[in-house]
Amino acid sequence: MICDGRGTPLKVITTAANVNDVTQTLALVDGIPPVAGRPGRPRRRPEALLGDTGYDSNLNRDELCRRRILLVISRKGSPNIKGIGKLRYVVEQTFALLHHFKRLAVCWERRTELHDAFVSLACSLICYRRLKKARS
Repeated sequence: MICDGRGTPLKVITTAANVNDVTQTLALVDGIPPVAGRPGRPRRRPEALLGDTGYDSNLNRDELCRRRILLVISRKGSPNIKGIGKLRYVVEQTFALLHHFKRLAVCWERRTELHDAFVSLACSLICYRRLKKARS
């Protein structure tokens, strides 16, 4: 999952249980839809990408630097960036919001299309609730 700084889900990809998350980083970044809000053309890519040490790879670093995306990822074997836990909490909070929908906590569907549909519906409800809260 990739989300914005407030925890609003932007893109979710379902993979098998034994697939390393770092392999899906570029697919998530490429799959972000245009985000409007400010005058002008909608942004298609984030300004910065935050991740923990598990997302550190030279391929991802090179590709994201080529796309002019600032990386905030600790290198493997070096001390963690101070305060990254507070920022990482936003993603964990979004996963917790998804798990409030009991059907998503454990994948019971045999077909991934059904699971993806329920995840999309849950993300839509999360976005709707945030918009509704912002307007109140």
